Amino acid sequence: MIFEQKEIKLQPYQRGFHLITNTVLNEFPEIKSIKKGFFKVFIKHTSASLTINENADPTVRVDFESHFNKMVAENEPYYIHTYEGSDDMPAHLKASLLGSSVEIPITNGKLNLGIWQGIYLCEHRNYGGSRKLVLSAFGV
Repeated sequence: MIFEQKEIKLQPYQRGFHLITNTVLNEFPEIKSIKKGFFKVFIKHTSASLTINENADPTVRVDFESHFNKMVAENEPYYIHTYEGSDDMPAHLKASLLGSSVEIPITNGKLNLGIWQGIYLCEHRNYGGSRKLVLSAFGV
């Protein structure tokens, strides 16, 4: 059984949905030694999230941002948690809706994603800063 884990720090991203698949893979070459297993990516933040979706057409990521901004609007009068800015409480809600981790099968040393799938960093703050990810792989 193989188990590898490391923490990485991403560069700061602007608010929006960003493909990070290649960044994660470049930081975790140990995946190549696993024939069958799982890879888990966990984000250590409450105002950014992770998801898996379309990796080819960048307009999908633009539409994600537009939809989430409409679905979870800023400056709602019922928000109490407002002292960190108008984007903070909506960022927490968006992060909870999307989640803090993704898990992907590993097959023959590669992530077993669909042809049009990639890992997204979902940055919900206007100035979120760098984000930390914990990457874990286990298998045989």
